[in-house]
Amino acid sequence: MQAPGTTAVFASWLLIEREGAPAVLRDQWVLVEGRRIAAVTRQRPGGADLVLDAPGRFVLPGLLNLHNHCFSEAVARTHTEDGGGRRNNESIVYTVLMPLTRRGIDILSAEERLAIARLGILQLLKGGVATVMEPFRAGIPEMFEAAAEMGLRFYGAPYLFSTADARAGADGRVVYAGDDGAADLAAWDALHARWEGHDAGRIRLAMSPHATDTCGPDLLRACAARARALGVPITTHLAQSRQEVATIEARHGCTPAEYLDRLGLLAPDLLAAHGIACTDDDLRLMAARGASLLNCPRVFARTGAVAAFGRFAGHGVRTLIGTDGYNMDLLGEMNAAAMISKIAAGDARVAAAPAIIDAVTRQAADAIGRPDLGRIAPGAAADLTVVDLTHPHLQPLHDPCRALVWLANRGNLDAVMVDGRLLVQGGRLVGGDEAAITAAGAAAIQRIWDLPEAQAAFAG
Repeated sequence: MQAPGTTAVFASWLLIEREGAPAVLRDQWVLVEGRRIAAVTRQRPGGADLVLDAPGRFVLPGLLNLHNHCFSEAVARTHTEDGGGRRNNESIVYTVLMPLTRRGIDILSAEERLAIARLGILQLLKGGVATVMEPFRAGIPEMFEAAAEMGLRFYGAPYLFSTADARAGADGRVVYAGDDGAADLAAWDALHARWEGHDAGRIRLAMSPHATDTCGPDLLRACAARARALGVPITTHLAQSRQEVATIEARHGCTPAEYLDRLGLLAPDLLAAHGIACTDDDLRLMAARGASLLNCPRVFARTGAVAAFGRFAGHGVRTLIGTDGYNMDLLGEMNAAAMISKIAAGDARVAAAPAIIDAVTRQAADAIGRPDLGRIAPGAAADLTVVDLTHPHLQPLHDPCRALVWLANRGNLDAVMVDGRLLVQGGRLVGGDEAAITAAGAAAIQRIWDLPEAQAAFAG
């Protein structure tokens, strides 16, 4: 990609950190030089290559979405809402997502897989995301290629399985077969050697053993040891379904959180997705160990289940917000996290706007050991998310943080900058054909939908 230049961005409202807490300043300029923020000042900087000076903009640190699936959730989209594809109202992980993504890798060309990856990244950028952590099957290395060419800050997290061939039978019971751990570790190592640190560190890897019920103790220990030797984050799915909890109880006589704790994974470098079936004791254990929980409320709300940010945070767990790939509007996901929390708790004070914004900025950056992200300050990475608060449905406006969480959505996104490069301007992708990207990605997904096994899964 082209080397970043010098940019001056005007903020009617600017989210900064002051004395360790978020604060909002009025009428400030952010000066970006290369990949870093050079200054925050009330005076208009001179000599910038590019000036963004539209009024009414709320300038935030580039938002971090640390749990998303561009490929697998695209397979499910508009098929699995309203109970579609579910057997006995159970999880679609084993009936739809895992088998169909595996088949998709087999039948799609590299160019088709790249098309799906581009479509996902386009949606992430237009949802306000500057950084994503993306778990995906190792057979989709094109995710790295798409992120590299489109400019997103990317933590690729190729899955590792003890058993990649997990299938649900007609009775809903999941049958496991195979032993894929050694091959998956080798594939992960190869991708790490190819991509870690690409483009001055914009592209990185995370270690991603898939879930507690698809990864045995030996593989989980090996993943943790390898990740810690290399200094990369660890992410996994935790207690995302009742089936997973029952499987771990039957195998190991404990909950999924206790299982990870026994193996040494429940630690500050772990980002565990969902936790919807965690007990209160599990959450207290996670808080004590310093692990983070990735809350993706809308993917569960579509099933009638509650994944409440406020419940997890209320137990002292560092709680972040991700989209899970279902609807890659991170601004909308923030609204859902707040709304669902208040309904679940029966309390309007929980999951307040500042905490929700912190979960996709400072807290998310700290969870992956990146104090240069999630903040606007001299020396920080030049990642910005800019939201236009002049729209009629955001006026009149007293508090920009409340407006962002309670009234805004991706339609209000104005700009996204990553590493000093402007990727979205005026709500549109810079230097790319959105219509062509969308058509190619949707056509590739249609090939999976046309498979007889896909028709059977969706009918279930």
